[in-house]
Amino acid sequence: MLLSLLTLMPMAGAGLGWLLFRSERPGALTLCRVLAGAELALALAAALTFSSGALLPGPSVQPLVLTMDGFRRIYAVIIAFMWFLTLLLSGDYFAGHRRTNRYLFFTMLTLGATMGVFLAGDLMTAFVFFEIMSFTSFPWVIQEETDGALRAAGTYLAIAVIGGLTALMGLFLLQHEFGTLDLSALQGAVTASAHPGTVYAAGICLLIGFGAKAGMFPLHVWLPKAHPVAPAPASALLSGVLTKAGIWGVLVLCCRLFAGDALWGTAILLIGCVTMVLGAVLALFSVDLKRTLACSSLSQIGFILVGCGMMCLLGAGNAPAARGTLLHMINHSLFKLLLFMCAGVIYMNAHTLDLTKLRGFGRNKPFLAVCFLLGAAGISGVPGLNGYVSKTLLHESIVEGIHVWRALAALRPSTELAALLSLLLPAVEWIFLFSGGLTFAYMLKLFICLFIQRPLGAATGGAVPEGRFGGAYMGPLSRIALGLAALPLPVLGLTASRSMDALADLGTDFFLTSRPEHAVAYFSWESLKGGLISLAIGAAVYLTVVRLWMIRNGVYADRWPARLDLEERVYRPLLLSGLPAVFGSLSRLFAENAVTGRIARVLFRLSGILARAFSDLTDALVYLLRRTLLRPNKRPDTDKIHESLSYRLGQAVDRLSGKDSDDVREHRHARLYYRAMHTFLQTTHELADSVSFALLMLTGAIGVILIYVLFLRG
Repeated sequence: MLLSLLTLMPMAGAGLGWLLFRSERPGALTLCRVLAGAELALALAAALTFSSGALLPGPSVQPLVLTMDGFRRIYAVIIAFMWFLTLLLSGDYFAGHRRTNRYLFFTMLTLGATMGVFLAGDLMTAFVFFEIMSFTSFPWVIQEETDGALRAAGTYLAIAVIGGLTALMGLFLLQHEFGTLDLSALQGAVTASAHPGTVYAAGICLLIGFGAKAGMFPLHVWLPKAHPVAPAPASALLSGVLTKAGIWGVLVLCCRLFAGDALWGTAILLIGCVTMVLGAVLALFSVDLKRTLACSSLSQIGFILVGCGMMCLLGAGNAPAARGTLLHMINHSLFKLLLFMCAGVIYMNAHTLDLTKLRGFGRNKPFLAVCFLLGAAGISGVPGLNGYVSKTLLHESIVEGIHVWRALAALRPSTELAALLSLLLPAVEWIFLFSGGLTFAYMLKLFICLFIQRPLGAATGGAVPEGRFGGAYMGPLSRIALGLAALPLPVLGLTASRSMDALADLGTDFFLTSRPEHAVAYFSWESLKGGLISLAIGAAVYLTVVRLWMIRNGVYADRWPARLDLEERVYRPLLLSGLPAVFGSLSRLFAENAVTGRIARVLFRLSGILARAFSDLTDALVYLLRRTLLRPNKRPDTDKIHESLSYRLGQAVDRLSGKDSDDVREHRHARLYYRAMHTFLQTTHELADSVSFALLMLTGAIGVILIYVLFLRG
C-alpha cells in the first residue's frame, strides 16, 4: 500500500492542484509543499517498515510491479527529500514569474513517475514510469519559453523519444528471448542464453535508452543546454535525480544481465572515461554558472559509469566498486541539490549567470558562501566531506582491478582481453585522478569568482533589490532549504566509517554483491594519496589555465570552439538532412523498377493513410495542450507586422486597387496577407514539433522488431 501511495499520491495531488489553482493563486505551492512533505514521511515509513512489494494496474496483461529493497529505501528518501527542499526554495525563486502553477503541476507528476522508476520490480514497469518521467519533465526545460529554452527543450524531447524507442526495442528482444522482464529472473542472462548476440543487442538498446537520460557520452548533448535555461529548482532535480534514473537502468544491465562480463565492463569503462573527462573539460571552459554545474554533472556521471564498468571487471570481488558507485550516486544527488539551489539564489537576485557579471556577488554573504563551499569541496573530493569517501572507493576499485588483471595476464598470456586490461587500467587510474583534479579546478574557479574576486565596476549584476525578501537576498524558507541540503555533506564525511558504510551495507543488495572482507581506512596515507594528487592537479590547472589563459582583464572569456558542438555539427545535420537524403535515394531506386515501384507506391499510400490518422489524433492533443497547459505567454510582436514581406505585398495590392490609406487599419489586404502567412508558419512549426513523428518512429521500430523476430530469427 505504501509503495502504491509513493507513486500515485503526487500524481493525484498534481491533478487536484491544477483543478483548484489554475489561476496562478499561491495555494498551489502550499499544496505541493504539503504533498512533498507527506511523500517524505511515506518514504521514511516505507523504508522503516520494509514494505516488500505492490501491484498496480498496467497497460498490458501483466500489472506494474513495485518492490522495495535497501537501495530503493535509500533513494525513495533522497527523492522525496530533494523534492521537498526544492519546493521550499521555489517560493522565492518564482516570485513574480508567470506559469508557476504549470511548473508545479508537472513537478508533482514527475515526482510520482520518478518514484515509480526506482521502485520498479521489472523492466516494463521501469520503462512505463521512465517514459512518463521523461515527458512530464519536458515542461521544466521549456518553462521560461525563451528562444534558448525552446531549442533546448526540443533537444531534450528528441533525445527522450529516441532513447525511449531504442529502449523499447531492447525490451522486446529480452521478452522474446527469456519470456520475462523480471529483474530477479534476468540475473546472468548473457551466460544462460542460447543466443548471447540477442542479449548483447538488447543490452545495447537499453544502454542507449537509459544512458541518454543519464547524460552518457555521446547522448549527453541535452544536459549542458537544458540546465542553464531551466529554473534552478528543476535543474537540481534534473541533475540530482533524473540522471540517476538513467543510471538505475545501467546498474540493472551491469549487475543483472552482464554481471561479471569483462567485455561489457570494458565498454562501460571506456564510455565512463570519455564522459568523465569531457564533462570536466566543458565545465572548466564554461563561463556560465549553471552550465558549469551542468557539465559537472556530466563528468560525475562519468565517475559513476567507471564504477559500473569496474563492477563487471572485478566479478565476485567487486565490493569496492559497488559501494563506491552507490555512494557516489547518493553524494552527487546531494551535491547538485545544494549547488543548484545556491545558483538559484544567485540568479533570482542578479538575474544573470555570466561569471564576469557575477564577480564578487557572494562577498559579505557568509551563509551562502559556506553552503556553496561545502558543495564545491564535497564534489571535489576534499577529505572530511562525503565526496572524498565515494571517490576513494572508486579509486580503490581501479587499483584492485589493476592487480587482478595483471595477475590474470601473467597466468594466461594468450588472453587478449586480459593483456589489454592490464595496460588499460593504469591509464584509467590516471584519467580518474586527472578528472578529479579538473573538478577541483572548475569548482575553485566558481568559488573564487563568486565569493573572493571583486566586482568589475558597476556592471556586476550582483546588486540585491532592496526589500525583495525583507531586505535580505533570500527568504527564511530558502535559508532553511539550503541549510538542510548542506548539513549531510560534512556529517556523512566526518562519520564515514559509520554512516556511509552503513548506507553501503544497506544499498548494495540491489547490486548483488557481498560485503568487503575488511573495512576501508579512509584517512590512511594510501587512501589520502589519490585525493591529494587530484587536488594538486586541480590547483595547478586553475593557476595556469584559468588565471593565465581564460581570464583577460578580469573578464571570463569563452575559449571553447563553437565548431566542437556535437549537436549542431553532427546530430541535427544528420537527422534533418542526411537521413532524409539517404531514404530519398532508396525510394528512387525502388521507383525505377516497375514491380517494386508499384509495390512501394501502394505501401507508401497505406503508410500515408496511417500517418494521417496518427497525425490528426496526436496533433489534436498537441493543439489541446498548447491551448491549455502550454499556452504562450504573449502574442507575436505586432510591431513586426509592418516589416514583413507579406504585409508589404498587401500594401501594394491595396494601392493597385485604389484603397490605399494613411490609416493603418484600412490596409485590409496587407493585414490579411500577414495573418495568412503568420498562421501558415505557426501551423507548420507546430506540426514539425508535434509527437506525430515520434509515433511514426515507434511504428517503424516495431515493424523492424517484428520482421526480425518472425523471419530472421526463424
